[in-house]
Amino acid sequence: MTWKLKPGVKWSDGSPFTADDVVFTWAYCEAPGGGCAQAAKFTGVKSVEALDPLTVKVTFTAPTPYPYQAFVGATSPILRKAQFQDCLGPKAPGCTAANFGPIGTGPFEVKAFKPNDSIVYIANENFRDPDKPAFASVNLKGGGDALSAARAVLETGECDYAWNIQIEPEVLKGMVDAGKGNALTAFGSYVERIDLNRTAVDAALGEKRSTLEGGPHPALSDPSVRKALSLAIDRDVIVEAGYGVAGKPTCNIIPGPEIYVSTANDWCLKPDVAAANKLLDDAGWKLGPDTVRAKNGVKLSFQLQTSTNSVRQATQALLKDMWSQIGVAVELRNIAASVFFGGDPSSPDTFQKFYADVQMYTNFFEGTDPQAYLSGWLCDKIPSPKNGWQGANYARYCDADYDKMIATLSKTQAPNDRAKLVKALNDKLVNDGVVIPLVYRGLTSAYSNRLAGVRQNAWDSELWNIADWSRAK
Repeated sequence: MTWKLKPGVKWSDGSPFTADDVVFTWAYCEAPGGGCAQAAKFTGVKSVEALDPLTVKVTFTAPTPYPYQAFVGATSPILRKAQFQDCLGPKAPGCTAANFGPIGTGPFEVKAFKPNDSIVYIANENFRDPDKPAFASVNLKGGGDALSAARAVLETGECDYAWNIQIEPEVLKGMVDAGKGNALTAFGSYVERIDLNRTAVDAALGEKRSTLEGGPHPALSDPSVRKALSLAIDRDVIVEAGYGVAGKPTCNIIPGPEIYVSTANDWCLKPDVAAANKLLDDAGWKLGPDTVRAKNGVKLSFQLQTSTNSVRQATQALLKDMWSQIGVAVELRNIAASVFFGGDPSSPDTFQKFYADVQMYTNFFEGTDPQAYLSGWLCDKIPSPKNGWQGANYARYCDADYDKMIATLSKTQAPNDRAKLVKALNDKLVNDGVVIPLVYRGLTSAYSNRLAGVRQNAWDSELWNIADWSRAK
């Protein structure tokens, strides 16, 4: 596949953007001992070459019906070679200056970054459209919570935009009714789900904790336990309590587009506590005097971690109650979102490290083809100390049949045949108990009446058209 780069594009420091930067990005993501979060985007890529300064050739290992993955979309950015060339492999996490201040070609450039606090951007004087952006600077504030972010836009008016405001529907309605702004909701591929850790998480395992080398999880390696946990959940209650019209109960990790939506897992839409209890009884998990099931000295007692958010903490409480009805004890833990999703390889509290039994969060795929997203559950995408805890296979799932199905999907061209395979992969993840889908989430964000040009897009970055944002007249 040959890409022609737009002539005259410059990095924000004024240097030319060339094919060498594209080639380097691939090398960076494929470097042994390192890699990057977008590695799944390069599945099936054999080589990336610069034919000339404005021409890039991507060669695949086999015919590739959907090649629009590598270098496409907000989660597959191109890095400036001159800035990151000394950050390959194990050196990547230590390149603080580059990681905190990446040079790009977009409408804004990073001026200052304070971890867990804020990023200040200023207009990129070298942006390819000389008439944009409309703003001289942007202050992106982080480290807080969804409720305070929504209030900053819809009540106090101190901010113009708040992303992903996951708050109770009645609370949001009250804020919007104040008249200072509005909220947009768009459904794309966002699913609130639970990951079930396939590996042991005992702290005594040291560096082997939550890795394949540490061995299987003593309880969650049992498929009966995994299915029972899903059967006991009343998804309607969770949606009503925390999402309202911005959520729908789901049994699928691929909720759209419609051509990919499976109906094979609809059994999960109706909770069945009796069936869940029978599954555990038949599997030998006996109810003890403390009302917690156990087998061979192993108790069904799990730690459920998620990010700090009022909706997620309410959902945690509901799950704890629902699972108590089948003899499962739950310890609840919430972690600041900036830490949980932060990806710091030195932190024990990230969702990549997953030092808990089960964890809950939302994830999504970019664009409308889920192949790259589904490739995130390949065996070689498991985060571990060896790859700097990179990779999207947070549940530590490794199945040769699944890997073969992904390989088949990568060669399948006919849309209906691709859809059939996507459904089968979705069903395998759900039925194997890799993930427990809960809610098909609409992405909800708030914007001030002072802001114009915002166009919600749940299939890409919300800031996809920020170059067109301006003050409302």
